[in-house]
Amino acid sequence: MKPAADHVAGRIGALNPRIALVLGSGLGSLVGEVEGAVRIPYGDIPGFPQSAVTGHAGEIVAGRLSGVPVLILSGRIHYYEAGNAAAMRPALEALKLLGVETLVLTNAAGSVNPGIAPGEVMLIEDHINLTGLNPLIGERSEARFTGMTTAYDLDLRAAMVNGAKAAGVPMHEGVYMWFSGPSFETPAEIRMARRLGADAVGMSTVPETILARFLGLRVVAASVVTNFGAGMTGNELSHEETKEIAPRGGEKLARILKAALPEFI
Repeated sequence: MKPAADHVAGRIGALNPRIALVLGSGLGSLVGEVEGAVRIPYGDIPGFPQSAVTGHAGEIVAGRLSGVPVLILSGRIHYYEAGNAAAMRPALEALKLLGVETLVLTNAAGSVNPGIAPGEVMLIEDHINLTGLNPLIGERSEARFTGMTTAYDLDLRAAMVNGAKAAGVPMHEGVYMWFSGPSFETPAEIRMARRLGADAVGMSTVPETILARFLGLRVVAASVVTNFGAGMTGNELSHEETKEIAPRGGEKLARILKAALPEFI
């Protein structure tokens, strides 16, 4: 992905960011707080994956957030769009070539824990992947045997906890379970997820975490909870609900991230 990295490097000049953020639903407003923002549409970047999901802007925004040089990926491509668990690999490889060392992942998720309500934020401490999918399938190098014991960096998680305290925002910690989507989970699948130890479910982040660790990036991730899982309230789930509720938790997560960013360096 050198052409993509070269294109972005030529647009951002001497910024030299070491931190990149991938924004899920509800976090789009964060880009408006970037100082000296340079916006690069994904369509302008050679070979860069593009999402067609509403609520994902589809651009890189480079600049300073809380005084820290950052690259923000406003939008991601999901497995369910392309049928490819490694769909975000070109983007993450480009970030690596640009000198990024830390990846911050955010997403919208459904809660399977009655104690974590819509509109709240959950720091991901671990994940469950029972899809049978892995973005490293087909990788020829020995690096495919990537360790995942501390996939979510302990120091970065501590910085997020400190950031939440400084921002005065309550934040849960829990386990995220990846489902491929795009259909929502069934009530039986939600009960299974809860019994297996999940606190939230969603359709992204896990492939990106695996790819990032494969590439040697440090990872921290958080979910904006947009709904309770299927069968927990009796209501049917919809993407419209996700888009409606996500900004409420997104504003909270944005405050946490802004407070935590200086500690990521």
